[in-house]
Amino acid sequence: MIAAPMKALVLTAPSEFNYDLNFPDPTPAAGEVLVKVQACGICGSDIHGMDGRSGRRQMPIVMGHEAAGEIIALGEGVSGWDLGDRVTFDSTEYCGECDECQQGYVNLCPNRKVLGVSPGEYRRHGCFAEKIALPTRILYRLPDTLSYEKAAFAEPVSIALHAVNLADGVEVGEAFTDAEDACGDESCEGCDCEEEAKGGTAVVVGAGLIGLLVIQALKARGWEKVIAVDLDDSRLELARKLGAAEVFNAKQEGLAMHIREICGGDGADASFEVVGAGAPLDLAIRSVCKGGQVILIGNLQPNTPFPLQEVVTRQLTIKGSCSCAGEYPEAIRRIEDGSIQVEPLLSAVVPLEEGAGWFKRLYDNKEGLLKVVLQPA
Repeated sequence: MIAAPMKALVLTAPSEFNYDLNFPDPTPAAGEVLVKVQACGICGSDIHGMDGRSGRRQMPIVMGHEAAGEIIALGEGVSGWDLGDRVTFDSTEYCGECDECQQGYVNLCPNRKVLGVSPGEYRRHGCFAEKIALPTRILYRLPDTLSYEKAAFAEPVSIALHAVNLADGVEVGEAFTDAEDACGDESCEGCDCEEEAKGGTAVVVGAGLIGLLVIQALKARGWEKVIAVDLDDSRLELARKLGAAEVFNAKQEGLAMHIREICGGDGADASFEVVGAGAPLDLAIRSVCKGGQVILIGNLQPNTPFPLQEVVTRQLTIKGSCSCAGEYPEAIRRIEDGSIQVEPLLSAVVPLEEGAGWFKRLYDNKEGLLKVVLQPA
C-alpha cells in the first residue's frame, strides 16, 4: 500500500491549529487495520492540553481519541475483520502482553499509548484526521443502527462505567427495566423482586460531560439515589433530567453537611469527583458516610489539598479511576438502547476543517457547550 497525503487538524503550537491537506497517510502494519474516521469528539483533555500546560500534547500532534469509523484496509495477518466493518476503538493502544494486560488492567499497561497524545516519551497521532491505523485488539464492532456520531461517545461512556464499576461494597446491580427482568420469571407481573435492583446513594461532584455520564451510569447500574453538584445551574438542570434526584450549586454554604443530612445523617455511600481540583475533592470526601468510598475521576490539577483527618477518622476508601478497561461493549449497548442518553450532550456536529474555531469556543467556555463532534469526511 502506497502512503498518500490526507487531511488532518494538527496542533502546531499552543492553541494554534493548522488544517493540513497533506498530512502523511498512515499504513496499517501487520495485525492492524486502516480506519476511515467518520466522527471524532473533542475531549475535555484535548481542551486542557491544547495550550501546552499539561505537557501531554507536545506539538506538532494530531489530537482526538473519541472516534468511530469504517475499516478500509487490512494489514498482513488480520482475520475476523472485513472491509466495510463499522467500528469504534479504545482510546488507549495497549500491548496486550504485559502482566497488567493479561490480568485485564489494560488501562494500566506500562506500554500504553493514548491516541492523540504526545507526553514526550511517545507521539501517537490521533483521530482528527481522515484515517488512522489501529491494532485489531482495541477494535469494537458497531451495530448498524448506531450512528457514528453517537458511537463517538463510547469512550467517555466507558470512562463513566469504569468509575462506577470501582465503587464496590454497595448492594446494587444492573438497572432492570421491569420486575420480570429482575427475577427472571417470565410470569412475574409486578412482584417485590424489583426491589433487588435498588440500593446505594451517590454524590457526583461536577456535572460536565463525564459527570453527566456518571450520573446516568449510576442509574443504569441500579443506584437508587444520585445527587449532582456543580457551579453551573444549567448543567444541574440537565443533570436532573438525566436522572439526578437532587441537585445543588457548589456555592451553597454548608453543602457537605446538608448532603450528609439528606443521606440519613451520615452521608452518601459513595461520591465521584469529576473535576480534579481542591474544592470539589474536599466536598466529595466530606459528603460520604463512615466507611464510604470516594472515586476520583477528575484530573485537572496535578496536586490538591487533602483533608487527611476526614479520610482517616471516617475510614474512607479513596480510589483513582483511570480511563477504562473492558467497558466498551456495555457502553455501546447502553448508547444504543438509550439507558445512557448521549443526544442531550451533543452540542454540535461540524466538519473537521472548522475544528480550530470550535476548539476556541470550547476553550473560552462561554456557551455551555458539552460535546462537539468533528467529521473528517
